[in-house]
Amino acid sequence: HVQLVESGGASVQAGGSLRLSCVASGDTISRYCMGWFRQIPDKEREGVAGIESDGSTSYADSVKGRFTISRDNAKNTVYLQMNSLKPEDTAVYYCATVSCRSAAITNLGQGTQVTVS
Repeated sequence: HVQLVESGGASVQAGGSLRLSCVASGDTISRYCMGWFRQIPDKEREGVAGIESDGSTSYADSVKGRFTISRDNAKNTVYLQMNSLKPEDTAVYYCATVSCRSAAITNLGQGTQVTVS
């Protein structure tokens, strides 16, 4: 069972940048597909970015060109670099292991708050 711990959330002004980190323990992430999700109160969780074990990436249309997902298997860590932040990016951001076939979440972190004003 993989445990995931996110960090890096903060309050920033619009146009600013943040880098979120997700450190995994309990297993190596190198064989996992990983994803970042976000959720606003009273709304469904949405996928933001994903990265496969071969390094292939995918992004929600709303963040393409602004966010970059990456992984460092040696550090068992996944990152989300967020640039040109907008107020609508405000949410709790979650790291997850996901099914490589269906993208269904299999393990979820506790989340980190990002607030853009």
